[in-house]
Amino acid sequence: MNYEDLLDEAYNGGLTVKEKPLVAYDGLISGDRIAIREDMTTARKACVLAEELGHHYTSVGDILDQTDLENQRQEFRARIWAYKKLLSMDKVLDAAGKGYTAPHDMAEYLDVDEEFLREFLAWQGIVEITV
Repeated sequence: MNYEDLLDEAYNGGLTVKEKPLVAYDGLISGDRIAIREDMTTARKACVLAEELGHHYTSVGDILDQTDLENQRQEFRARIWAYKKLLSMDKVLDAAGKGYTAPHDMAEYLDVDEEFLREFLAWQGIVEITV
């Protein structure tokens, strides 16, 4: 699933997605509107949009205050939703089997950004991948 697919999913779900010159956040959702920071790679936009869709499906209310434990839980649920939407261990193993073992190369092959891939792998219990 790539950025265009996620845009289609959002649109089909009645959501409006706009790219904006955001400063403090990569993405924000309010009601049925999602803002994505415009000056990111397409792969990064996909990761951010997937997480914002995760918020749409799993979060309730304003969770910007991350000092609140319940807000942290909701943030984590949305991130897990995004991981499951964009990645799987089968996809990672397929990429590795095709020779994409360096994190940057694997992320590019999987059409996600490297930070998102590393965080997914950490969530899966794989602390670090190396060449």
